[in-house]
Amino acid sequence: MEKRKIEIMDTTLRDGEQTSGVSFSAAEKLTIAQLLLEELNIDRIEIASARVSEGEFQGVSGIMSWAEEKGYTDRIEVLAFVDGGISIEWMKKAGAKVQNLLTKGSLNHLTHQLKKTPEQHFTEIAQSIALANENGISTNVYLEDWSNGMRNSPEYVFQYLDFLVTQPVKRILLPDTLGVLIPSDTFEFISKITARYPNIHFDFHAHNDYDLSVANVMEAVKAGISGLHVTVNGMGERAGNAPLESTVAVINDFMPEVKINIKESSLYSVSKLVETFTGYRIPANKPIVGDNVFTQTAGIHADGDNKNNLYFNDLLPERFGRKRKYALGKTSGKANIEKNLQELGLKLNPEDLKLVTQRIIELGDKKETVTKEDLPYIISDVLDSQSYEEKIVVESYVLVHAKGLRPSTTLCLKIDGEIFEENAQGDGQFDAFMNALSKIYKTKKMILPKLVDYAVRIPPGSSSDALCETIITWTNNGKEFKTRGLDSDQTVAAIIATQKMLNVVVI
Repeated sequence: MEKRKIEIMDTTLRDGEQTSGVSFSAAEKLTIAQLLLEELNIDRIEIASARVSEGEFQGVSGIMSWAEEKGYTDRIEVLAFVDGGISIEWMKKAGAKVQNLLTKGSLNHLTHQLKKTPEQHFTEIAQSIALANENGISTNVYLEDWSNGMRNSPEYVFQYLDFLVTQPVKRILLPDTLGVLIPSDTFEFISKITARYPNIHFDFHAHNDYDLSVANVMEAVKAGISGLHVTVNGMGERAGNAPLESTVAVINDFMPEVKINIKESSLYSVSKLVETFTGYRIPANKPIVGDNVFTQTAGIHADGDNKNNLYFNDLLPERFGRKRKYALGKTSGKANIEKNLQELGLKLNPEDLKLVTQRIIELGDKKETVTKEDLPYIISDVLDSQSYEEKIVVESYVLVHAKGLRPSTTLCLKIDGEIFEENAQGDGQFDAFMNALSKIYKTKKMILPKLVDYAVRIPPGSSSDALCETIITWTNNGKEFKTRGLDSDQTVAAIIATQKMLNVVVI
C-alpha cells in the first residue's frame, strides 16, 4: 500500500520572524530560504507578510529572483490580506506567485474585529481570489482562529468551508492561532472536516502555548490532514510554533502510514544557522537539536551502551548529522571516561583509569562539565602527580587584584608539617604568589629554582570556562625540568604546577 504524502510548509521566515526581537535581513532570508528548499527539501516555505515594510519587500524580491532561476516560485508563499487588491499589487511587484490569504475562521473574530456578516466577508474573499487569479497568483486560504471557531461557532466554520470549496483555492489552512487545542480536539475537529471534504487539501498550523504542538501535529496526521506548518527551532509568537525537527522525527518514527521528504541529516546544521541569525539560543535540552540531547552523563548509561547499547533509542544522533557524547564530570564513571578515551585513541591501565576518574570527579565539583579535549591534560596531570611525595603543601592562599593597586598574595605553606605564612605584592597575582613563596624559602634558607618559561594551553574549541593547563619550565643546579598544573583558573593552575616543583626539588 502506497504511503500518504504529507506536505511540510516551513514558516520560519514569516511566522517564526514574529518571535519577539527577531528580524531577518534580506540576505539572511535568502540564505535560509535556499537551505530550507535545497538542503532540507522542504515542500513549501512562507517567507513574509505583504505590504509590511520596504525591508520585507526587498527580502521577498531577492528570494523570488533566485526562485525564478531555480523553478521554485510555486513553492514560495506570502501572507496576504483581504484589502481590495493592495496585497496583490505588492506581491506582483515583488514577483511572488502564491498568496496565503488571511481570513476569519471564527464568528467571534468576524463579528468583533471586522464587524461584518459572513456573507459580506465571503463576497470580499471571492473578489480577492478572483483578482489574484487574474494576476497569475494562486491562492491558499488561512482561517484565522479556526480552532476557537470549531469550539464556539462550528456552524459558521462549515458555512465558510462550504463556500470556500466552490472557489479556485489550492489549499485551506487551519491554524490553532492561540495554541488552545488539546490532542483529542485536534483529532475530532480535523476528522469532521476531512470526512466532509475528502478531496480538499487541508493544512494544519499548530502553536505551542501548552507545549502540545507536536502531539497535535500527530493527531492531525491521524485525522487525515494533507499538510503541516512548522518552524525551525519552534520559533514563533509567544511560545512558538510546532518545531520542524521534532515534527520530522516523530512522523518518521511513529507514523509509518505517511511519508515526508525532509532530509533529516541537515536539520541540525540549519537549526544552528537560524540560531546564529536570530541570536536566540537553542535550549540545551531541546529535542533533536539541543546541545545535551545526545549526551550521556551518568556513568551507568555509558556502561549500558558498552553492553549492547542498552540506553540507545531510535533517535540515533547520526540521523541528524550529530554524534553521541559522554559527559565528563562528577557523575561520570569509568565507562564514560573509557568512551571518550576510545575516541581519542587512548588506553589506560585500570589503576591509572581509577586515578583519572577520581580527578575528573574532583574537577566536576568545580566545573560543571569536563570535555573530551580536556582528557589528555588531566591524564598528564594525574600521572605526573604520582612521581613524587608531597612534603611541601600549599595549605591556603588569598589572591587580591584590584584596579589601581598592585596585586598581592597571602600564602600559607606547610613544609614537613611546619606552617609558614607570608604576604607579598607583585606585578601580577602569580608574581605576588612567587614573591611570598620566596620570603618563606629565605626564612628556611632554602633556594627556589628559577622560572625560565611559562605556557598556558586550553583545549581547541574551548570556551572561557575551559580547563587551563599551565606548563612551567624551571632550572635548578643547571638542569631544566617542567611541571604542569590543571584548573579552570589559570593562576590556580600555575600554583598547582609550582607546588609540584617544590616537591620534585626536595626528592
